[in-house]
Amino acid sequence: MKVAFLTLGCKVNSYETEAVWELLEQEGYERVEFTDSSDIYIINTCSVTNNGESKSRKMIRHAISMNKEAIVVVMGCFSQLKSEEVLAIEGVSIAVGTNHRDQIPLLIKEYITHKKQINHVNQLAVNESYDHLSINAFAHHQRAFLKIQDGCNNFCSYCIIPYARGRVRSKRPEDVIQEAKNLVQSGFKEIILTGIHTGGYGLDFECYRFSDLLRDLVQVEGLKRIRISSIEISELTDDIIITIKSSDIIVNHLHVPLQSGSDRILHLMNRKYTKADYFNKITELRGIKDNLSITTDIIVGFPGETEEEFQEACEFVRKIGFQELHVFPFSKRDGTLAAKMPNQLDGTTKKDRVNRLIAISDQLALKYANENVGKILEVIPESYHDGYLVGHTSNYLKVRFSGYRNQVGQLVKVVITKAGYPENQGNLV
Repeated sequence: MKVAFLTLGCKVNSYETEAVWELLEQEGYERVEFTDSSDIYIINTCSVTNNGESKSRKMIRHAISMNKEAIVVVMGCFSQLKSEEVLAIEGVSIAVGTNHRDQIPLLIKEYITHKKQINHVNQLAVNESYDHLSINAFAHHQRAFLKIQDGCNNFCSYCIIPYARGRVRSKRPEDVIQEAKNLVQSGFKEIILTGIHTGGYGLDFECYRFSDLLRDLVQVEGLKRIRISSIEISELTDDIIITIKSSDIIVNHLHVPLQSGSDRILHLMNRKYTKADYFNKITELRGIKDNLSITTDIIVGFPGETEEEFQEACEFVRKIGFQELHVFPFSKRDGTLAAKMPNQLDGTTKKDRVNRLIAISDQLALKYANENVGKILEVIPESYHDGYLVGHTSNYLKVRFSGYRNQVGQLVKVVITKAGYPENQGNLV
């Protein structure tokens, strides 16, 4: 039977889709594109914003319209939070939430046998166990995601994800190490450690934390790069900083969410740090890693955010000197504290602030790129077209340069010749 996947949302979802595919591949299924006619469609949904939920609904219905006889499986955050709504969509065969995804092959067989809609969404327990998902390869990618944990204990006032993903639970260290070795054996030079709350890895273990995992991973033979998908400023402990400093394998790029450049708004968001905490830690990091790039997430238009507080955030962003910003308008999520807060901002104001902050991000990105002109950097090419390779440096600059198809996925040295955004020009050394 043919199976097609559509993944919405984050890197964690991409990983989980790949893990489910490997399980189905072992059962003899054939993978086709989502735009093709298929016997089975699996939609991995997102619920982090209202737009994510809206797109999830749209793509579920789109899959059903492509083949009304197909088995349609809906998994992920949207189905976890709103299973009744998902199952009410005519044509949905199976609903799975954010656990027990490893049972999807069995659920498909059950549906084929009985032809009855299956609701396999379970309420997440406080002591929920880690889902048994793993991968050995990552189709159509030259850099592999490796999910090391799930869930979040922070409960930021704007965020629905702890309710969709549950509390922090971590993959066993020996399983992470073995999976990393399998990926290296499959040819991957770079692994991106990912999770819902990556730096929270090990909080559910007695005496093994994220810093311990990093120290073990850098020993994996053949692994050339370890990239941390995201880490909170409060989780950049002395142990982690020492490990980053002492390893050439951990890249000189960190994604550290800021969310707001106003202490009052940070407090309302239930973030566990101040601007001063953030600035001091970033300053410390830049002192131990050469040419370190920092990217971040910013939410604008949080309830009650004044124009003065927005300007304060803009000034702080310039002071830090990020390489790039991921800017999001505040999304009112039912079930969160922020949804009930007074002084909700209108869409026009939020859109205007997003655009203004993106303009600053573009300026900062070009400034950082210019600082790298003339430098020789290592790149892992991810694509080849018409004699040109495109890939990312360790410090997360996207570079285009002439080369050969057989260099895709390999580590090569490139000199940056011309700065640009989102793409720089370079020459092979």
